[in-house]
Amino acid sequence: MIYIINEYLKNEYSLIPVNNEKKSYIHWGKYQYQRANKEDIFDWYSKFTDVNIGIVTGKISKLVVIDVDDLNLLPELKELLPEIKETTRVKTRRGYHYYFSLNGEYVESTNSLFGKKLELKSNGTYIVAPPSKINGFEYVFEVPLSKILPIPKIFLKKERDLVSNIEYREQKTFKIPKYHGQKVDCIHQILNRDLQEGERNNSLFILYNLLLRNKNTEEYSKKLVINKNISLLQPLTELELKKAYRKAYKYGCSAIRDKLAYIKCEDCEYRFKDGKLKTSNILVENIKMLPKLSNTERGIACLLGIVFDGENPSVNRIAKETNMDWRIVNNTMKSLKKKGFSVKLQKTL
Repeated sequence: MIYIINEYLKNEYSLIPVNNEKKSYIHWGKYQYQRANKEDIFDWYSKFTDVNIGIVTGKISKLVVIDVDDLNLLPELKELLPEIKETTRVKTRRGYHYYFSLNGEYVESTNSLFGKKLELKSNGTYIVAPPSKINGFEYVFEVPLSKILPIPKIFLKKERDLVSNIEYREQKTFKIPKYHGQKVDCIHQILNRDLQEGERNNSLFILYNLLLRNKNTEEYSKKLVINKNISLLQPLTELELKKAYRKAYKYGCSAIRDKLAYIKCEDCEYRFKDGKLKTSNILVENIKMLPKLSNTERGIACLLGIVFDGENPSVNRIAKETNMDWRIVNNTMKSLKKKGFSVKLQKTL
């Protein structure tokens, strides 16, 4: 395990800890933009049980993977992509993973590669990697990492123009409508994106609730969600779309980034970014008080001003992010309030 982790790190892969159900033990969204260091990785092995290795695919790892679960599709795939016969191959519980390297190219993830039930894992996804064991099955390299090939050129054309003899339905024109909350850039990003299978449900659910939160009416918010869904290459059914109209939305910025990996915060006026703090930021509002705080208070204050900027996180969320006992966090938050630090907190832990 130590040897293969070092090999992955040499390849500059972004690693995360995965359990026996292929779920990440941690909030892994940030590891799409930064890599965990060796100390963090080995710390996961002391903290969690039965830890498997996950590799975040896409730009951060310069890696894309074709996931084949239906072996009946292999002959056709080999005709379309003869490169898979030579590149790095991993035997999985149900089929194979075929690895390809990226060199600054952008390739979108999809659950319907070439219109088939083939998954292309790039930005916003991760894979389980050898020597992980899932339900007693050990993932192994049948063709080693040293044989990995560059991403085939057919993937580098414009979106969905993969192979000339494969037909794709053109995306319907969708003009970004007017709405309240123009400065909340994640709204614009959802409306502007051709949502793929696997991200449609969360995207439209979050879009609907963001529109409501920014003073758009229920009727108008639904209209925008419906029009956006119609414009997609693979729209949700009417029954699936109804699930988007739930008013249980309490996600803050960090949770949105975890749910929607494609969201970028560089253009949003309400986020801490590029080392610049807005005047509404909690650190700016309480800047004179920072020297008077204890190290623990100052650490949590910085977390509130950067990771949870603009949010009212629960004690439990803060404790999970800091790996601190929730009681310590709770007492620290009370202490900050007593000192006049303008902090709000969710009532439930």
